[in-house]
Amino acid sequence: MKSVAAQRKKKQSEYFFDYTLLFIVLFLLGFGLIMVYSTSFYDASMTASINYDGAYYLKHQAVAAVLGLGAMWVVSRIPYHFWEHFAVLGYVVSAVLIALVMTPLGITANGATRWLNLGVSVQPAEIAKLCMILFLASFICKMGKGIRSFRGFLLVLLAPVPICLMVWQITDNMSSAVIIFGIAFLMLFVASPEYKRFLVLGAAGVGAAALAVIVILQVDKMGNAELDFRSNRILAWLNPEQYATGTGFQTLQSLYAIGSGGIFGKGLGQSMQKLGFLPEAQNDMIFSIICEELGLFGGIAVILLFILLCWRFMVIANNASDLFGALLVVGVMGHIAIQVILNIAVVTNTIPNTGISLPFISYGGSSIMFLLIEIGLVLSVARGIRLKAV
Repeated sequence: MKSVAAQRKKKQSEYFFDYTLLFIVLFLLGFGLIMVYSTSFYDASMTASINYDGAYYLKHQAVAAVLGLGAMWVVSRIPYHFWEHFAVLGYVVSAVLIALVMTPLGITANGATRWLNLGVSVQPAEIAKLCMILFLASFICKMGKGIRSFRGFLLVLLAPVPICLMVWQITDNMSSAVIIFGIAFLMLFVASPEYKRFLVLGAAGVGAAALAVIVILQVDKMGNAELDFRSNRILAWLNPEQYATGTGFQTLQSLYAIGSGGIFGKGLGQSMQKLGFLPEAQNDMIFSIICEELGLFGGIAVILLFILLCWRFMVIANNASDLFGALLVVGVMGHIAIQVILNIAVVTNTIPNTGISLPFISYGGSSIMFLLIEIGLVLSVARGIRLKAV
């Protein structure tokens, strides 16, 4: 018979593993594969370039998911402090990969050059999100109490700016640039005790956005200048019916899909909008097809799953063994939460239309791969939590 002291010592040596987090991620992945197949089957069946293969998008997404799960498992088994040594290198590599988009390695699709041909198609913006989380977690920890000063606060806030500008200007991907800066903003918010600065920055950001909208409206009324496509998207956001045949078309079709789904939807696979009416249905607009086929019930269920996911992130961050681990988890939570909020806001026309995928559900190999690697980091941090003896 083992003594009570020996049993207690054994319990103290046990490590925590978040099975709830893993289950939510696996469920979202499985649900995403089902919705990608349901949403893309018609379009894939009618496309000659992929040999009319209705399961084309499903196959590619499934391969990326399997590879991503393998990478997640490997990363989860490696102590997360190992990656701290590569934080600066990751920042530099992400900048180099973004710059390579301008070379012959760049791949153009749907009018945008945002991918690299490295044997497989890779989106540098997704790599930049992961590398920024690692870099900022390391940078903030090294600064220590210096982050409380205005100089330290400003240094952390400016650190992601070069990468954000490169993603915006080189890959013409403003939404990813906003997400990267949003990740930095949230990590800084958690690490800094000076909340007044964030209130000032938030108010300034809202004021700048409101001023930009007012200026665009005035320029449009005067009619003396031709507006760029982003300005036209803002006008279409304010009045989508007026731009029904142009920039407002996708938004209107998305709203039709959500409205026609009702409470419980038309049934899985029964969407009408995916039959050539809603552009990029399997990508940025997949949430509208979820609402059409599974109704308001399905849409709310997906939102609740993401809320549960963020709750598990907060539990792990609060119990992490050190600040570096906590900031890694906060960065991953910020990435997923910001992307979910922006995607659903675009689909429901709460904000102007911009290309943002729904994590784990929208079609996209690079996104799935690097999101799962981020989950691996979170699980690695969770493994560093020692269970207390009862």
